[in-house]
This record gives sequence, structure tokens and C-alpha cells, in this order.
Amino acid sequence: MALQLMLQVLILSFATLAGWIFLHRLKQRRSKDPKTWPLLGAQVETALNLHRLHDWLFSFFRDDQRTIKLSMLSGDVFFTVDPINVEHILTTNFRNYPKGEKANCVRRDFLGNGIFNSDGEMWKRHRKVASFEFSNKKLRDFSVDAFREDALRLVSILQSLHSQRNMSICRSSCSRFIIWREIIVLAFHIQSIIHDLFMRMTLDSICRLGFGVSLGCLSPALPDLPFARAFDTVNEIITTRLFNPFWRFQRALNIGKEKILRQEVHVLNCFTSNIIQQRRLELKGQNDQSKVDLLSRFMLYNKEQPDAFTDRELQDAILNFVIAGRDTSAITLSWFIFCICNYPDVADRVFEEMSDVLGLQDSSQGYTSEEVAKRITYETLGKMHYLHAALTETLRLYPPVPRDGKEVAEDDILPDGTRVKQGDRVAYVPYSMGRMKILWGKDALTYNPDRWLRDGIFQPESPFKFSAFQAGPRICLGKESAYLQMKMTAALLLYFFRFSVVPDHVVHYRVMLVMPMVNGLLVRISLR
Repeated sequence: MALQLMLQVLILSFATLAGWIFLHRLKQRRSKDPKTWPLLGAQVETALNLHRLHDWLFSFFRDDQRTIKLSMLSGDVFFTVDPINVEHILTTNFRNYPKGEKANCVRRDFLGNGIFNSDGEMWKRHRKVASFEFSNKKLRDFSVDAFREDALRLVSILQSLHSQRNMSICRSSCSRFIIWREIIVLAFHIQSIIHDLFMRMTLDSICRLGFGVSLGCLSPALPDLPFARAFDTVNEIITTRLFNPFWRFQRALNIGKEKILRQEVHVLNCFTSNIIQQRRLELKGQNDQSKVDLLSRFMLYNKEQPDAFTDRELQDAILNFVIAGRDTSAITLSWFIFCICNYPDVADRVFEEMSDVLGLQDSSQGYTSEEVAKRITYETLGKMHYLHAALTETLRLYPPVPRDGKEVAEDDILPDGTRVKQGDRVAYVPYSMGRMKILWGKDALTYNPDRWLRDGIFQPESPFKFSAFQAGPRICLGKESAYLQMKMTAALLLYFFRFSVVPDHVVHYRVMLVMPMVNGLLVRISLR
């Protein structure tokens, strides 16, 4: 009898639970909000749509609903595309929206207490040293020269490969990271995974500017880059932690992705530790003031200030600068090439502007890449308004950091009336903001650089509407440097080459802290 009664109770409980779930889901059939499950909230739906997270979030925003809530097992997360909310979070009530301990804990294995992952006094120390250096004219001049040299190496590789025949592409099976080895030459066209080349170029650049180290990523042999592979793997796994309530359990048992993460973090730590030791030996007995790289300036700060950076903090600084200087610029350049492949008239207009600004109208002269590059200076780049607009339009539609989250320190009411509680997460979403018709007009989904120009002169938008570089106290310090490298590289590439996406090649983003391409960018390149 007891067994029969227990069975009846179980059946009744199951039927009640099933009915509860059915009624709960039935109520949401016509709802345009994110679907939820009893007790689990939006956790299941988020996991099912994680591979297309940015478009999934965008599908819920409307003109009359610019803030949405996801109820997760770890707490409520609010996403907003309303500029007045963005201004409130980033500027007006900045102190109430730090990165927060939750986010810091999730990303600590990767970014430590660097500038992108810290708050309070630690953040101020990193910001103080970095902001001083980014305003240094010596660093700017050094950057222009470094960007020119790296862009020339990229052009040289493409020109060299264009002259070769009967080669092939092979892809690495390591963590879905595509290692570009060779090129398919078909008639007068070649196919290239340009995304990987950009990553190589910007990694070279940030290591020179940031740490005074040359990795030779764009050397003719195109060497294997264990650090780059480990960096991308860690980046992706850290992102899944944001939506995985069990990651701490997996880390404690050293299983699943957390086991892989620990192995790859070891690779990163070895790389950064070696850079610090190498730089320390090079600076020994030398005039520190003659060094303009960022790591040297951090080390100089240690000699002059009582609150010195530890080696662990210096390692954190290195990884934070890599994600800022390598990933963001390379990702934007990749999406830029993708955009001009779909809008080739934009590439032609960039070529015409560049020819006019640099005095290269006579194409019969047959200028070499070195001759063209020599004419590209800080001043001439400043005159290329259409190129600046084309890159900015790319950032509008494909921001390298597609969303940025903060933690609510104290209960608050956002300007649009949304109530948030202490411990909630609030994120503004540049990817969705760039696609909102209410912000950009009916052609919001169209790639149109002219929207940024007035009488041929570039006109910036409010950073709370165009939020790719953040705003307020945390506004991106490397904004000008990023534009310099992107404009230098894009100008040289479009002067010498035409690009088109290889037919049937699927271009889609990879969900990480940043937004690279999951399969790289496979393009055909022909001489202009």
C-alpha cells in the first residue's frame, strides 16, 4: 500500500509539474520577450541560442521596448539599447555601475585585475599610467611608423602570394582556430583567410608598442602561434562562464572546458612572464626614459611610485593590452573587408580619396607599396574622411565588443523607468544599437558610410548612441591609435587590391568577449 501511495504521489506531482510548465509556456506563445521556464528562467533559451547570441538579443528589442530582462540562475541581467540609459550607466551614475565582483571573478583567470576587469583604485592606477602614455606624442609617432611597417609586410605577403601558383589552404583542427598556411591560386585570383593575417599583424603591432617585443608573426614562414591559439581559446571559454552557472563546480573538479582553460591559461602565463623578464633584462643599465612601449612605462612607474605593480599585475596589463590592441583592430578590419566585398563601390571611393589626398592620380607611374606607404602620414590620414566614415560604419554594424556589462552597486531606476536591484547585471549592447531603426533610420541595416559625412567632412555621433568605444571615465584610451592602424592598413590594401568573398563561404561571428569570425574570412584577392 505504501509503495502504491508513493507511486500515485509521484504521478500526481509529475502531472502537476507538467501542467505548470505547459501553462507557463502557453502564456508566452504570443509574447515577444525572451522565453522562460519555471525556476530556470531564460537559462535554457540562452544556452540554446548562445551560438547566435547577438542576433537573438537583437530580435527582442523594439521601438517601444529598448530594455529587456533575462532571468538567469545566477541573477537578473538587463540589456539596453536606449542611449539615455547608456549615458546614465557610463557617465551620469558611473559609480553605481562598476564591472563588479561577479564579472571580475568570471574573467579573473584571463584578464586578472587589468584595466578592463578591475574597479576602484586598481583600475585608476592602470588607467593613470596608460592614459599618460596614449597622450604621448612619441608613442603616437612610434605607432604610425610601426603600423606602416606592419601594413607593408601584409601587402608584401599578399603580393608575393599572388604571384605563386598551385598552392592550397589547410586549416588547423585546434579549437576551431584557423591557421592560415597557404593560398589557392585560381587564374589571377587567390583565396586567403585574411582574418588570420590581420590577427597576426595586430599581434605584432601591440607586442612592439606595448612590450617592445617583436614576434615576427608576419614573417614569410608564418610561424605557428601557441600564444594566439591559447588566447582565443581562453577568451571563448570565459564567455561561456557568463551563462554557465556550474563553471565553478567544473573548475573545482578540473573537468570539461575548465580543464582546457587551466591548460591554456598556463600558456598565457608563461608567455607574459617571459616578456616581463626579457624586458627587465633589456632595461637594466639603460635609460628607461628612452623607451616608449607601455610595459616599460609601467615598470618606470614602479621605480617612482610607492604603490608599485607586482609581476602578476604586469602580466594582467599585458593580456588586457593584447585584447585591446590585437583583437579589436583585427576584428574591425576583417568586418571592413567583408563589408566592402558586399559594397565594392565603397572600396572604389576609398581608392579615389586616397589617390587624391596622396597625389597618386597618375596610375601609370606604377608606384610601389613602399612609395605609397611613405606618403601615408598622421596628417594625410586625417584628411581621409570617407575612409574614416567607412571604418566607423563597420564599427556601427560589427562592433568588436558587441556588449558590455556592469554590476548594479545599489538599487536604481534607469532613465527609461526600468528598476534594477543591487547585484543585478546591466549591459548596453552596441551590436543591437547599431541596428535600431529608431536610432539610425530606415536604412539602419544598410552599410552606408555617407551617413557619417556632411559636405565630405566626417561628423561624429554621440558616444551614447555610437557606443563602440564606450564613453565617460572608461572611454577607450586607444581609440585614436586603433583608427590610425585601421586606416593605414585599409588604405594600403585598397590601393593595391580588390577583394571578394569566396562563393559559399559562410561568414558568421564567434561568441566571445569580442566578436571575431567563426570561420575566418575567405576572400579572393586580385590586383587593382
